[in-house]
Amino acid sequence: MTFGGLPTRWEPLQASRGLAIVAPGRAYPPSAPLLDLTRRALVQHGFAVQELWWDSTSRTEQEVAQPEPWVRRHVAAALADEDADHVLLVGKSLGTRAASYAAERGLDAIWFTPLLVEPALAEAIAANAGRQLLVGGLADDLWDAAIARELADNGCDLLEVLDADHGMGTDDAVRTAEIHLEVARAVDAFLRQT
Repeated sequence: MTFGGLPTRWEPLQASRGLAIVAPGRAYPPSAPLLDLTRRALVQHGFAVQELWWDSTSRTEQEVAQPEPWVRRHVAAALADEDADHVLLVGKSLGTRAASYAAERGLDAIWFTPLLVEPALAEAIAANAGRQLLVGGLADDLWDAAIARELADNGCDLLEVLDADHGMGTDDAVRTAEIHLEVARAVDAFLRQT
């Protein structure tokens, strides 16, 4: 499968441990650094990976006002013909609106810059019995550090970066690369335990 000439499905060389669905951000596609590094780590750790590519700018007014059903519908469609025993969701910003879907099914998840300022999304993460990794930065207005620590106290793995913005970067290219390396290490450690 491809999207605009880019592959959307990746298979591990060894026997698959399960399937990971990657739900990107509004303006942060699966080919962007955090999601690309995560896709590589997932395949390395034996997961098949299905990337969702969407044009979030073509959503209806209702889908913009209530994005959760739109994201859930995309995730459910990606899983419709799958029979994996172990499903892991990866979401970035808009993609983290799949948290309620993950919670209903107890799915493991990696959430990049989840919209913790939205109570319903934070509650969905809190309700999930699956293992979860939360990644965010204190320079992100959509990240709530108090909620993140509360979720960590209740079992979520947490990587919080002091100077990272919503894109998990800064104005400094070298520092941004360092942050991405820190995130890649956290994802690798999480997958070693999943």
